[in-house]
Amino acid sequence: MTRGRPRSFDRDAALEQALRVFWQYGYEPASIAVLTDAMGIRPASLYAAFGDKRRLFSEAVARYQATYGAFPGAALAEEPTARGAIERMLREIAANYTDPGHPPGCLVISGAVNHGPDAAEVEAELRQIRLQSRAAVAERLREGVANRELPQDADTDALAEFIAAVVRGMSRSAQDGATAAELLAVADLAMRAWPRPLRATSEPRGVGDVDQGNRKLCGGSGLAAGRRCGRRACGAARVLLLMSS
Repeated sequence: MTRGRPRSFDRDAALEQALRVFWQYGYEPASIAVLTDAMGIRPASLYAAFGDKRRLFSEAVARYQATYGAFPGAALAEEPTARGAIERMLREIAANYTDPGHPPGCLVISGAVNHGPDAAEVEAELRQIRLQSRAAVAERLREGVANRELPQDADTDALAEFIAAVVRGMSRSAQDGATAAELLAVADLAMRAWPRPLRATSEPRGVGDVDQGNRKLCGGSGLAAGRRCGRRACGAARVLLLMSS
């Protein structure tokens, strides 16, 4: 039996180059000619080593997740609080998506944005990865609720979808030329939407503040002081606050 000629190229290095082509152009625009030129191999070698373009893409995505795209999972797993995990993830996204050492944005988000019927399977593969990432964020948020970092009635699914939408927007902005500083500003704004735990008190929010104001105004404490001094504003302010609580 005659054996074929041994492979004369570095498969791992060729896969890295294919990853960058898919990351830069997306699945469909990355033709075999463009891929083989970047990989430094002939089409026959590509098919022999990787099967076809579709399987090459799946390998490239797996490599991306294990390397360039591994940091969000690390943030979710390593940070002691849910807020710390999400904030770290968004700030690292700002740096990673704009790193000049590789194409901008996220391969999993942009790899098959515009595709024809022949690439529907590719889009389904990437969508599944995105949904898994969103589920991981939602699970970390649920842990935050269980640990009382978040309000008990926090909508963790909606918050996870909000975070996913921010990440998608940051990827697109990076591809449009946004800087790391600009994306950091987006990350900081997104964190302002973070739900705050409810105050550990039975008194309606703001009542203490009104009481403090009454003490200064009336020389007494709260509603009773308002009655003693006859100032209608003191009592009225507290009644209005209670009515709106």
